[in-house]
Amino acid sequence: FISLQRQIKYREKEFFFAKNYVISFFFCTFVAGNSILIKKVDSMKEQKRILFISQEIYPYLDQETPIRLLNRQLPELFQSHGYETRTFMPKFGDINERRNQLHEVIRLSGMNIIIAGADHPLLIKVASIQSARIQIYFIDNDVYFHRRKGLADADGVEYKDNDERSIFFTRGTLETVKKLRWTPNIVFCSGWMSALTPLFVKKAYADTPFFEKTKVILSLDNEEYSTPFSTKLAEKLLVNGVTNNHLRGIAGLPVGYEDLMRLAIDFSDAIVLSSPNINQRLLNYAQNSGKPILPYSENNNEAYLEFCNNLIVDDETV
Repeated sequence: FISLQRQIKYREKEFFFAKNYVISFFFCTFVAGNSILIKKVDSMKEQKRILFISQEIYPYLDQETPIRLLNRQLPELFQSHGYETRTFMPKFGDINERRNQLHEVIRLSGMNIIIAGADHPLLIKVASIQSARIQIYFIDNDVYFHRRKGLADADGVEYKDNDERSIFFTRGTLETVKKLRWTPNIVFCSGWMSALTPLFVKKAYADTPFFEKTKVILSLDNEEYSTPFSTKLAEKLLVNGVTNNHLRGIAGLPVGYEDLMRLAIDFSDAIVLSSPNINQRLLNYAQNSGKPILPYSENNNEAYLEFCNNLIVDDETV
């Protein structure tokens, strides 16, 4: 009988320890699982997003220039450092769709961009740079881009409607980003054809949840246009949120390169110098604006990354 009692007590102790072990095991597993989940959620929350709006990108335009190559390298660099990226450029007529494997994105196409009272259908195409694992979105329209090469005709004469082409490109990009329901921390603008982006982001889209906290960086380079934009550019820019007061510096005047870029500087949050020889008057204007400026640094793309990281950190600490 005593032996039986001892066996019962021994079995009770074994059961007690086994029960606690099982409970401890499941508790630790639960905590560990939730810890991993929390880390994943936090990492998703912390992932930064940058939108590149570029006038020209190599290799889609055959001639390799420093700016085209930079616009190809930056999205890859930022993506390799944990950024989520989107990159847009115009679908100029000299971009070979078959060779570059462009295809239309039906779900994003079909919107109309109204400019000077006329509707212009927006076509969105996409291609991939496989070696960099990045996608490039192309803004297309039969009149503005598909049937015409680059920024000038075969004789080198700049197109008279380059102002409207610029409006269509920038607004088409921002409307597409809205349709993607994708909110960037930073918009990086390269080339004068993207120079209207700061105005639209800060005024026309200021009240939308997609851009209300977005920082806009303007890249200044040495590629200028020579034929001034129409004296009616200010009228064409009047959309909800953009007023005559915002455009008083260009209203009723032919808009040269310097005029356009000063307008872009006014509504940007920061400026980067992407060429060694920047228009000195524009450089002075940018410096007098008091906005952060990244000096030109040859073959140092990491400086762009650090500059953008600091801009986001400064915004979060405000």
